[in-house]
Amino acid sequence: MRENPEGGPQHALTDADLTFAELLQLSGYRTACIGKWGFGPEQPDQPSHPNVRGFDEFFGYIGHRHAHQYFPKYLWHNGQKVQLDGSKYAPHLFRQRAVEFINADSDQPFLLYFATNLPHSPSVIPGDAGEYETKPWTAANRRHAAQVARLDTDVAALVRALRDAGRAEDTLVLFTSDNGPHREKGVTPWLFDSNGPYRADKRDVYEGGIRVPLIAWSPGLRPRVERQPVAAWDLLPTLADLAETPVPAHLDGLSFRGLLTGEGAPKHTHLVWNRPRKAQAIRRGRWKLVRFAPHIAGAGPEGRVELYDLSRDPGESRDIAAARPQITRELMELLDDSIGEDPRLPYGLRTELTGGQVVVTLHNGSAVPWTQVELGLDGKRRTRAHTVARVDPGTAISVGFPAPSGGRITARADFQAGGRSHVFRRAHRGGESPMTLTSTG
Repeated sequence: MRENPEGGPQHALTDADLTFAELLQLSGYRTACIGKWGFGPEQPDQPSHPNVRGFDEFFGYIGHRHAHQYFPKYLWHNGQKVQLDGSKYAPHLFRQRAVEFINADSDQPFLLYFATNLPHSPSVIPGDAGEYETKPWTAANRRHAAQVARLDTDVAALVRALRDAGRAEDTLVLFTSDNGPHREKGVTPWLFDSNGPYRADKRDVYEGGIRVPLIAWSPGLRPRVERQPVAAWDLLPTLADLAETPVPAHLDGLSFRGLLTGEGAPKHTHLVWNRPRKAQAIRRGRWKLVRFAPHIAGAGPEGRVELYDLSRDPGESRDIAAARPQITRELMELLDDSIGEDPRLPYGLRTELTGGQVVVTLHNGSAVPWTQVELGLDGKRRTRAHTVARVDPGTAISVGFPAPSGGRITARADFQAGGRSHVFRRAHRGGESPMTLTSTG
């Protein structure tokens, strides 16, 4: 997703997309998205819904505009609207539901995507701004500070729930933001020094808009600060790596598991940010190039290109594009080569009920072959498995099985990949939608 659409509905995910929740669900995790989703239409049983995109449990807002309502008249629980009276503060409901999910009686590992809408414009809080109410600031800034403090309280509650449930030692918490500080509806981030030495803020491709902290916490991690950059698109391969699930191919992201374990950061050759028709940026080592579209941000009819040396000028205050034409030209060419079609490889296990048969298809969307593959159906009696020696990257195998009469239908794939055994399962009960994708490995 490049950006929020302007003047229209939020773009939807499609069957071609793959989320980190789907990958961890394949690895046997129970999964939840609590808070703001932000993809696709406000309706169940469609390809962009969280339940279809790998989350067993969903509670919150589906769309961006709805998420601006802090005291909503309804929220979504899976495929159902939960009617509210407009008196309940949604972030508080999210915290309660997240703690319940952590405390659920289950032996499965879990993935909790806590997508809170704090802090965000409008800066709405219940009651007054608490300790900030008497500060000599505007009302918007006082409420924004109170939102940030409330987020701190929510995170503390989740960590406390992990400790109380005896799960903290086995849990990794990742805390980050999708953009730099905002200055909407009267909030002034410079009052709080929210972007530190970095230029600009939310929606900009200068460092103040895209460089944010990533806090990784677990009792077993050694406290330290790492300055080698990682990117949000590194999360999917990292979580797949941690869950020991075959990592999908054709990704821009790299696993930063080694950064957590002390083995070293991922070696990105370059990082790219693209806001179509507005601005683009590319970073290669110390060099950062920013390119503005024609007529955008005073760029003029030909656009504008700027170059910065982040090792000497992290605040991007001195444009040296004219002084370093070779670097500028190289980064322009690399930026052009990096932006374009982004093909996906189908990945995972799919089922289709047709003509009295269950057609089971296993897609190898990874970069390594899957060998000793067995496909079958689990049920009261497991069907005889169909075996193939190998499914190469980018290919698939489909097998039809007689549909069991009534009861639960579960497609299963056993295979070897990367020296490990894996089991994918996809279960479907007649009349249920969406189907549930689960696995043990």
